[in-house]
Amino acid sequence: MQILKNLLALFIFSSISIGIHAQQSTDANLGERPTSKAVQIEKGPDIDGEVLTDPLWLNVNTIGEMVQNQPNWGLAPSEKTDIRIAYTATTFYLSVVCYDATPEALVVSDARRDADLAGTDAFLFILDTYHDSQNGFVFGTNSVGIEYDAQVDNEGQGNFNNNRQQGGVIGGFNLNWDASWVVKTKVGDFGWSAEFAIPFRTLRFKSGENTTWGINFRRNIRKTNEINFWSQLPLGLDMKRLSLAGTLTDLTIKNPGNLKVIPYALGRVDRDFTDANGETDLDAEIGVDVKYSISPSMTLDLTYNTDFAQVEVDDQQVNLDRFNLFFPEKRPFFLENAGLFTVGSPGEVDLFFSRRIGIADGGIQTPIIGGARLSGKINKTNIGLLNMTTGDVPDLGIDKNNFTVARINHQEGRSGIGALFANRSGIGEGISGDYNRTFAVDGRLGLGKKAKLSGYLAKTDTPGLEDKDLSFQFRSDYNWNGWRMFAGYTEVGENFNPEVGFLGREGGFKKVEGLVFYTLRGDENSRFLENRPHISYRGYWDALNRLQTSFLHVDNHWVWKNAFEVHTGVNFTTQGVYQPFDISKGVTVPAGTYDHAESQIVIITNPSKPVSISTRHVNGGFFGGTRFANSASVRLILGDKFNAEIGFQHNDIRLPGGDFIADVFRTKLAYSFTPSIFVQSLIQYNSVADFWSANIRFGWLQQANTGLFLVYNENRGQLSDLVSGPLNRSFIVKYSRVFDVLK
Repeated sequence: MQILKNLLALFIFSSISIGIHAQQSTDANLGERPTSKAVQIEKGPDIDGEVLTDPLWLNVNTIGEMVQNQPNWGLAPSEKTDIRIAYTATTFYLSVVCYDATPEALVVSDARRDADLAGTDAFLFILDTYHDSQNGFVFGTNSVGIEYDAQVDNEGQGNFNNNRQQGGVIGGFNLNWDASWVVKTKVGDFGWSAEFAIPFRTLRFKSGENTTWGINFRRNIRKTNEINFWSQLPLGLDMKRLSLAGTLTDLTIKNPGNLKVIPYALGRVDRDFTDANGETDLDAEIGVDVKYSISPSMTLDLTYNTDFAQVEVDDQQVNLDRFNLFFPEKRPFFLENAGLFTVGSPGEVDLFFSRRIGIADGGIQTPIIGGARLSGKINKTNIGLLNMTTGDVPDLGIDKNNFTVARINHQEGRSGIGALFANRSGIGEGISGDYNRTFAVDGRLGLGKKAKLSGYLAKTDTPGLEDKDLSFQFRSDYNWNGWRMFAGYTEVGENFNPEVGFLGREGGFKKVEGLVFYTLRGDENSRFLENRPHISYRGYWDALNRLQTSFLHVDNHWVWKNAFEVHTGVNFTTQGVYQPFDISKGVTVPAGTYDHAESQIVIITNPSKPVSISTRHVNGGFFGGTRFANSASVRLILGDKFNAEIGFQHNDIRLPGGDFIADVFRTKLAYSFTPSIFVQSLIQYNSVADFWSANIRFGWLQQANTGLFLVYNENRGQLSDLVSGPLNRSFIVKYSRVFDVLK
């Protein structure tokens, strides 16, 4: 009952805050959205990073100055930025001159493609090529000229991990989208400059005369921890908020044609030490992907004998509860246009989860014979069709399967309505009645610029499971001028079974959740950048309406202008356990209700420094006992070539049924010879499974993340109760190349 009172108070506070703040918004200070005209030219510039002495760029007007968003909202930038835009019949060009009084102090922390630019001197821009205020393409670079690109869906809203080196993507921001384009930079006494050349065939857009795109620009000036935008944004929002972007007019673009053929050849050596024969297997494979633009806004992707040997392995996790662990998608083929197919609550109730294709239970990989994907936009309607076929693994009892997914979503500004169909069918001789289907409708209603309502309704069809197979969600969100709030309700039936999706909790549940989050920016003379006080709640009840999990979180983030952060919080938890479960070997949590409190503190130092540290400590009650959870990561940067990250998660669990320690150790090393040539490693240890893994990769990139890859994998663990050693080992050589047939 007390938790329900807390929840009610949270929702009331959320509603009152919205009402109060509506009278205090900075709408007047935001002003009109800026506009610029694109200049059409006959021949493009030489892409070498030289802007100041290039006659072509000197004859193109700059688009106007930027404005500070951080640390001093609304003030003029500390450094000048000149941006120019031009285009030919085939290519979009952009140049930028980032003036800097101390170019010797420019910060570059990583030279790999798609490296995180947040802690560096960098320039980024976003193109809303449909001008629908929802979807776009992000491009960026730093002073050493790395290629950074991403796709944005639904203004980037959703759960996601935005660092390629640390995970995949499960929401509205897709960093793993890799396009064919060119950027070059130059550093001088003036600061640094960059030239971008983006072929129109790389983008998706509506062709025609005098068309308009949405556009915005961001510059990071690291020495002052400064962020500037061209089209100013309220506190708490970033460049992905396309409904607040500026406009680029006077674009006349025709269909450039696009047909790319991307074959690969692969050789591998494998040895399975758990096999009594212990033989070494040699194998060779070939495959191909084809990308064809049916129109500038609709693309057909074909794949045969799909392979992902170059993809980084999953991060190790330890399960300290009785629910499913989530591992994000990392495979490039499935990540392109991934946001178009997303329906549900990513990471908890995914109605379509692409890892179900080619990865069976237990992480067992199954061969992907091939498939096709049609995706794009017709007027204001997004369309996605996917069909894939996977092979069988007779030794493990895995049959051949076909997967079909169809998605349609019609958008009107920040509002939209859509539907999803997902199907898995077992195929092969003697197989019948082996299928699973998911049907869903979803929608959202934008309430001005600041708020929206959203939700979905879904049903599954599984032989042998009748009734109680529905799931639905409704949610309200408010995000404006430092306030971020939401309230939501989700329900999943006992027999709801999306086999081409993901469920964090099986057997049905009801979830209530809410958040009130405020960003309070310090004044110009303060050492503080901002405080971020917030309170959140999530509660789960099982199919019998018994409280299963309750989590009330009260926190504040203290952020200094030098990028030092301290997060202080307290959590009030309740766990309802109705069936005993083994939390570790020999340690059982008995049935019961467990009410606890725990403290939480996070410390983060400036990530752009040569050495930076991030720590998190959670200490308090846990299933009738205590938990001391401490994690830390140390990052080392040596120039723009070498960076390393060492991470450690330590859980000291002391329960009435027994004590145990659960540790995960992780180290990542990367050396970039150039932005396109790198070697990196991921070495992990999981104490619960007594399991070591090593993943070492060398890459020589060409277009769109293709090229030469050398990959070494080794796993070590328990061969028997008494013997440990290598479990398996592999070495892979893969080469892929893009052939631009219509270039």
